Amino acid sequence: MSHSHKSLEEKIDKSIALLKEDLNTVRAGRANPALLDKVMVNYYGSPTPLKSLSNVSVPDPRTLLISPFDVKSIGEIEKAINIAEIGITPTNDGKCIRLAIPQVTEERRKELTKTTKKMGEQAKVAVRNLRRDANDHLKKEQKDGELTEDDLKKELDKVQKTIEAAIKKIDDIVAVKDKEIMEV
Repeated sequence: MSHSHKSLEEKIDKSIALLKEDLNTVRAGRANPALLDKVMVNYYGSPTPLKSLSNVSVPDPRTLLISPFDVKSIGEIEKAINIAEIGITPTNDGKCIRLAIPQVTEERRKELTKTTKKMGEQAKVAVRNLRRDANDHLKKEQKDGELTEDDLKKELDKVQKTIEAAIKKIDDIVAVKDKEIMEV
């Protein structure tokens, strides 16, 4: 495997990892701790990820329970969740915070699948841009005499197959998320 092909695959993996992160923030009807992954808490003046300040558990399929390691931080945690606009109002009993995940309406589910499709499309655009960059790089190598015409064809074909596999993977990831969203 050529260096440029390995680097292409690494870049594709990054795009797919980003897609998964984005999809985790889309709230289906089930409690998923990943929903809070991007929540940053103002902890003694510095923005700190919620998950490093508390334990997030799922006592039942519709509840997230946030137990702060430092009870004094509970107010800031609650504020951070409100600012994050996850669409759920936290309840705070002084020791921990509960998020009751509302049942998702059919209409809202359809909206959410539109969002996931858009995220999938963005990932595909990123991957297609990687294909263009890789192809341009290969054509330059051929022009500079580093690749023969035959090698160029082989390499371009390899890039195409890699991109097709990545796009299929993106579609599969989005399909799994949509299935999760549509489950009642």
